[in-house]
Amino acid sequence: MADHQEASVTLPSDPASVPTARRYVADVLTGWGLDAAADLADSVRLIVSELATNAVLHTLGQSPTFTVEVRLEREERLHIGVTDSHPRRPRRLPAAVQQDNGRGLVIIRVLAAEAGGRLSVTPTEDGGKTVWITVPWTVPSVARC
Repeated sequence: MADHQEASVTLPSDPASVPTARRYVADVLTGWGLDAAADLADSVRLIVSELATNAVLHTLGQSPTFTVEVRLEREERLHIGVTDSHPRRPRRLPAAVQQDNGRGLVIIRVLAAEAGGRLSVTPTEDGGKTVWITVPWTVPSVARC
């Protein structure tokens, strides 16, 4: 496997794009040797779903598309980023507002931490942002052959 692999897809900011983003990332990671039944695969699918949902729902129509990027560095670190063109950084909603939604960022942070990773947000040149999750790549060496 190469020292660095990456893949990305840009999708319309539409709820129908969320499962497409999830399937895309799952297929890429399977191609890189991650067992679809692995705990990391389950976590990544949920993380991508939450990040894509946030990009669709919380950009208030200011981002017609979002991009999902997946990078694997030296078979050690997996980076998953979702970029949109809305300038507002993601934030936790107050507990009183979180009745039906608002838990996505908490879920993402917990899943990333459980996998030994972290969440970060970086601004883009066009005024938007990318929400990144970085986790250790935990594919058994036999699967890397």
